[in-house]
Amino acid sequence: MPPHWSPILTLLALLLVANGAPAVLAVLVGRTPARPLDGGMLLRDGHPVFGPSKTWRGLVAALGITPPVAMLLGFGWGLGLAIALGAMAGDLIASFIKRRLGLDSGASVPLLDHLPETLIPALLAKGAMGLDWPHLGVAAAVFTVVDLLVTPLLKRLATLGR
Repeated sequence: MPPHWSPILTLLALLLVANGAPAVLAVLVGRTPARPLDGGMLLRDGHPVFGPSKTWRGLVAALGITPPVAMLLGFGWGLGLAIALGAMAGDLIASFIKRRLGLDSGASVPLLDHLPETLIPALLAKGAMGLDWPHLGVAAAVFTVVDLLVTPLLKRLATLGR
């Protein structure tokens, strides 16, 4: 690992890339339709499995961008892939829970929107990055604050592109 990067900063950078790549790509392509991961399937409760904002395009963006960024930061592509997979799994878990609660796609639920997509990839990266439990707590707290600040900006940009 490059000596000028702390493990927390590196983890945060990779989390931001993994979680931000789908949103940034959605802003860049504008109105171009994307296929939802759940295929629009509804469960018995009448709500989608994940919702229309969880797309194959977003998944590919996270999985395609995070590994090269991990390599640029001095780690292997496998770590980047693990972080991207963990972040996307956490995001899908949060979306699944929100749909079961009857919340619309795009509804914000602080902590539920942040902890799974932070802690799952952080746990996957813990050993490879030399992270300890305090690192994970700091990373989750900082990611939550940054995401709460950045997500509304990305949503505004997305609406400007329409």
